[in-house]
Amino acid sequence: MAIKFGTDGWRAVISDEFTFSNLRRVAQAIADYLLETRGESAAPVVVGFDTRFLSDRYALELARVLADAGLPVYLSRADCPTPALAYAIWHFKALGGVMITASHNPPRYNGVKFKGPHGGPGLPGETRRIEEILERNATALPATNGVPLTNPDQDYPGVMRFDPMPAYLAHIRTLVDFEAISRSGLHVVVDPMYGAGRGYIAAFLREAGCEVTQLHGEMNPGFGGIHPEPIARNLGDLMTTMRSGRFDLGLATDGDADRIGAVDAQGEFVDPHRIFALVLRHLIEERHWSGAVVKTVSTTQLLNLLAQHYGLALHETPVGFNHICDWMLKDDVLIGGEESGGITIKGHVPDGDGILMGLLLAELLAYQRKPLDAIIAELMQEFGEFHYGRKDVHTQAFDKKQLTQRLLKEAPERILQHKVVRINNSDGIKYLLEDDSWLLIRPSGTEPLLRIYAEAHNRQEVQQLLAAGAGLAHISA
Repeated sequence: MAIKFGTDGWRAVISDEFTFSNLRRVAQAIADYLLETRGESAAPVVVGFDTRFLSDRYALELARVLADAGLPVYLSRADCPTPALAYAIWHFKALGGVMITASHNPPRYNGVKFKGPHGGPGLPGETRRIEEILERNATALPATNGVPLTNPDQDYPGVMRFDPMPAYLAHIRTLVDFEAISRSGLHVVVDPMYGAGRGYIAAFLREAGCEVTQLHGEMNPGFGGIHPEPIARNLGDLMTTMRSGRFDLGLATDGDADRIGAVDAQGEFVDPHRIFALVLRHLIEERHWSGAVVKTVSTTQLLNLLAQHYGLALHETPVGFNHICDWMLKDDVLIGGEESGGITIKGHVPDGDGILMGLLLAELLAYQRKPLDAIIAELMQEFGEFHYGRKDVHTQAFDKKQLTQRLLKEAPERILQHKVVRINNSDGIKYLLEDDSWLLIRPSGTEPLLRIYAEAHNRQEVQQLLAAGAGLAHISA
């Protein structure tokens, strides 16, 4: 069975493809890759895990394979957020890191995220090489191919336990104005969605002087029967709590806390597009930072207008944080992120951090001393109203390259009543319209699935654009 890395690692169904045997194969390939690239370095590898079923045991088994290959390993004592694991790579000056997580996917999945020495996602060349080694090792198993260690607290030679929170918090304090937050008296509701962000963002906000209520912070590998993805349909409890009128801000993080979602004091969901735009504007106007903006092709056009307004360079990438990471490693980037809620800033690891973004939203409210919905209204009044939608269409198998070539060749002159002024084919086909609205048709890289994205100046037109996208693709469901 071929094991392939997607834009953010390898994911599979537990006990189907995600087994101890396959995990050992992946661990050995990562060990081989790190050994062939480390030179004379004796630097360690950092391993962490989320709250999913067996994640602690998978992490110990992976650490065992790395240690048996001669690599020193730092293994998180307990479940931890991916951003904390990513920062630990910096802290230990490590060769890289591995996070056992399936992020926002349903609870039946688990996965492996490989991180480079920069703390960000493995770049395409790195993961391709790991896949090549996997193929080379197809019939070989590492020496530890016997019974997995069943006690997650068991000691193992070469594996050192550590707590990633203290160093991560100390670093976060250099990026967030805790004093401003402490003066604000904010009342915040935090929903880690039973994920690895539990305790972290609540603890940080309490240290900053906020009154914090935490929902879904207990250990629950089944995530309470919901997908641990911080989008509106999964945040009913948070939205209901916010509508009580007793709180200023609601924050939600996904299964491994690298994504952010928010809810305002009226109980209305605030999507990552608006969070991205709000934090960008705050960093420029209140913090007086500067630098380029990097966003994926499926992220709001509002960022383009903000970058133009402030005279900032803007780079648009294919979907996947590895592309954002690549820009952050070679340019002076102020902020980078994607529509799914993975966002990071200058001075931090080049990887999404839902905890940091939540704290920066609290900081923004502390600086402006206005309700979040009022701040959003002011932003929209100045730059225009923007609304976003996405539709995933499960289809029969189709030729992805042929579809994108046809959508490019047969591009319409107008969509709805708007002229098509530019086409971006870096990842699917994106039609930019004359009024800054857009339509993106993007085939999945791993399954017969068509993702259709749209942004417009009112919700009705978003739905019309999504329908137009399905019509242009005319793929059978």
